[in-house]
Amino acid sequence: MPLHKDEILNSLAATANVAQFVSFRPTEDGSLVQSYCRIAGYEENYRFPDIREAVVALLAKSSDQMVNIRSYEPESPRSREFIYGLSSVDKVITELERLSVERLHLIVNETIDVKDGGVSGVAQGQLIEFSPDDTPRCVEKPGVAALPLSLGMKLLEIVYGFAPELSFAANARVEFSIHPKPRGYHQRHTIVWEYERDNPSFLAPAISWPNRFSRHLGDKAFGLLVADCLGLPVPKTTVMGRRVAPFSFGRETGSFEVWTRTSPLEPQPGLYTTVKGWLDPFALLLKEDPDGSQLQSVICQSAVKARYSGAAVAGARDAIIVEGRRGEGDRFMLGLDSPEDLPAYVVENVRATYAVLASRLGPVRFEWVHDGDVVWIVQLHCGATVTEADIIVPGEAASWVKFKTAEGLEALRDMLTKMSDGQGVLIVGSVGLTSHVADLLRKAKFPARREP
Repeated sequence: MPLHKDEILNSLAATANVAQFVSFRPTEDGSLVQSYCRIAGYEENYRFPDIREAVVALLAKSSDQMVNIRSYEPESPRSREFIYGLSSVDKVITELERLSVERLHLIVNETIDVKDGGVSGVAQGQLIEFSPDDTPRCVEKPGVAALPLSLGMKLLEIVYGFAPELSFAANARVEFSIHPKPRGYHQRHTIVWEYERDNPSFLAPAISWPNRFSRHLGDKAFGLLVADCLGLPVPKTTVMGRRVAPFSFGRETGSFEVWTRTSPLEPQPGLYTTVKGWLDPFALLLKEDPDGSQLQSVICQSAVKARYSGAAVAGARDAIIVEGRRGEGDRFMLGLDSPEDLPAYVVENVRATYAVLASRLGPVRFEWVHDGDVVWIVQLHCGATVTEADIIVPGEAASWVKFKTAEGLEALRDMLTKMSDGQGVLIVGSVGLTSHVADLLRKAKFPARREP
């Protein structure tokens, strides 16, 4: 006979960290009787005189003086109604009495703030899914981050500075949350909310972003973190975010210079500051995104002694496009410098890097710097493009608007906002198919090609 949810929580509390709780079961006469209890400061499974005293004690010990109610049927492994964030003793008791009429089993647990910068999710088999600002039921919504378990665990440890406590059997399904501050019965950083045995061992799908967690960190920060966790060379990077404490990853490059890069929620080619040298990250955020709606973090990244720099994208029909030029690539990416012929060994090294990334992520786009020996990843995004030869965005147009690359990226951005359906862009001047100019055109989705 399968164990009840409260039995499982009580058993887990011996070793794992659970939210403080008290549970109740229906009796034959329709009343409720206490079954288990784990509240700090009280002995294990302390018996309260009545429901009210149990709820009063739990509310008093809860870190946020709020509780949730989870209802379930013993025969069903999934919850029924879930009520979040109750702060009134009378309201809790009213809801318990209402649910008891349906002869449901009930667990009252402390509310733990889901908007504290941490994440909630589910680990099952070789898959881990999670999201910020939500309960473990986030996995039922779009936009959740879905990663192979080992990769997700490594990524979360880098971001939060501790390893999530999720070492369970391969066939288990574990609902969890991770918090920057200690929480729960044992006052640790990982909370286990539910544990089920004998579930299918899911394999992780292909990693993709943007997702809710990549937006939580900033797109550039997330992409670089994924590359680092996959073992690719990423320059030493420190992320200073709005929602999480600063964290670092990557490798030393041998340079004592740094780049300061802004990290928006989603890719915005060339829109926000990227500059060689150190800038005050807080002043930069205040200047470029005062309401905090676009930029999620600022990155301080070790410079690479660049012999060649450029970008690689997956083009149409699985073609890999590698472009770049000698020296640093910031002007090339902005469309101000044309691509040059690259040495064969550089192209070969970049293609080999692409193959490693694509084997784990599928089609990707990345910016790279070659120091003569190593290809360093300085930006990474997932997804293919439809670019080939001189056609940046395929399609026909009733009329073509010419754009001279010498006018710069901001002029192009402004022009695109004024265009209408049926128009296309004809690029006058040499520009890389992997540059921010091409990225911006692909994002706008108007037909675009280079002038013959």
